[in-house]
Amino acid sequence: MARTPRPVPARVRILAAILAVACVGLAIVGSVTFLVQREQALAGVNDRLRNQVKVLESVADRTAVGASGSASAAVEELDTEEFRNVDDYLKAVVARLVPARNEGSLALIDGVPRWVPTTLSGIDISKNQQLIDRVVRETAGGDTTRGTAVTDEGSLRYIAIPVQMDGDPRQGLYVRAVDLGAELQPVTFAMTTYVIAAVAVLIAIGVVGWFVTGRLLSPIRRLRETADAISITDLSHRLEPQGNDDIADLSRTVNSMLDRLEDSVDGQRQLLDDVRHELKTPITIVRGHLELMNPQDAADVASARDIGIAELDRLTRLVEDIDLLATAEADSYSLDTVDLSALTERIAELVAVIPGHTWTIEARADGTTIGDQDRLLQAWLQLADNAAKYTPELSPIEIGSAHSEEGSRLWVRDHGPGIPPGARARIFRRFDRAHVKRSVGGSGLGLAIVDAIAKGHGGHCVVTDTPGGGATFTIHLPPTEAELPAPVRAGDVLQREAAG
Repeated sequence: MARTPRPVPARVRILAAILAVACVGLAIVGSVTFLVQREQALAGVNDRLRNQVKVLESVADRTAVGASGSASAAVEELDTEEFRNVDDYLKAVVARLVPARNEGSLALIDGVPRWVPTTLSGIDISKNQQLIDRVVRETAGGDTTRGTAVTDEGSLRYIAIPVQMDGDPRQGLYVRAVDLGAELQPVTFAMTTYVIAAVAVLIAIGVVGWFVTGRLLSPIRRLRETADAISITDLSHRLEPQGNDDIADLSRTVNSMLDRLEDSVDGQRQLLDDVRHELKTPITIVRGHLELMNPQDAADVASARDIGIAELDRLTRLVEDIDLLATAEADSYSLDTVDLSALTERIAELVAVIPGHTWTIEARADGTTIGDQDRLLQAWLQLADNAAKYTPELSPIEIGSAHSEEGSRLWVRDHGPGIPPGARARIFRRFDRAHVKRSVGGSGLGLAIVDAIAKGHGGHCVVTDTPGGGATFTIHLPPTEAELPAPVRAGDVLQREAAG
């Protein structure tokens, strides 16, 4: 069986990407800097070599030494009163034009080295036969040439100037060369220093980036560890928030998700426990009556049959209410504009058929809200049915609605025994009742359904005391966007002040 390759940690990938970008950036900067400095150095060498033509002419300037063509042409005519032959002229040139550092000069007669500088400065090129052979070959046509010679003694940038004199058949040649390796040594040293510094910077980026990425990704690492430790039987593990950035805020988001998940699982467990308890009672009742029933006694059989059908009806209502609660909590609402006045009239028509109480409309809202009209009717009717069950017969019950900038309210007010303050928080839970000893029909899911519908609309349901005794259940709905107060603009304030 092939092993699954181990994934590359995100920390390594992020750090590798940072180092790659930094490496490319440093390489580009270093390359551009090196090329610019190298070209500047080569341009300086070329300028120095080009100046040799003018300097060579200046040696014979007072004696009418001239150059034919341009400044870069060979020095062809010399004043014989000053110099008797090419040999004397080249001797004077070599003696007067002292080579600078990293430079060398040489005078050749018919391709043979004749004169070299007697100073200690510069480099000796008289023994570099590769350079001599090259310049003699390139100046065979009598033209001044420039070039770069790669020899065993290094790379040399040179200029070769042929020299002739009337009456002297010999061919003179003045050569000036610059050691490119020595001239470019500062540039090379600077680039070596740059490379060392760049490597140090990359190492520093790697070390700092390793700790920084580890710090930033620690919430994700703790998230993975916590996720591995969480199971359906233990949802208590939480992340410890650290830092104040958006990645650290992930810990708080995950903790909130885990809280909701734990609440949901606890709710499901509680629902299963409650359903199991609610189912156990009718099953026990039906089983007990069937075991004690006398098949020979028709009256006993009929009684057992009636009890069984009644308990099965209660189970049917329980299943229907559970399905209704699940639907209410599924957020499957068809939101639309709801006329509160028409909604109030409709609920009044529905509750009028509930016997045993006097129903009145206490207030009727004038306005609209956003919601699912069928769901709101269902929740409101459930509150009315709940009030009818838990209040004495013939007691009055009022319904009403109100609308304002703070939202909309739908209420049912009864005049029964009321809800104790300690029970008001738990009556909206599944299968929980404020008066557990009262034999009232129902599954115990009515108020849970009302609360789910109210929360599905972004609101909530509360219970308060009715003046004079009783309980008032109110569904609070949030205001719509059109009802939110408009922001006050500074220009409007200034205009009103000016008008006042």
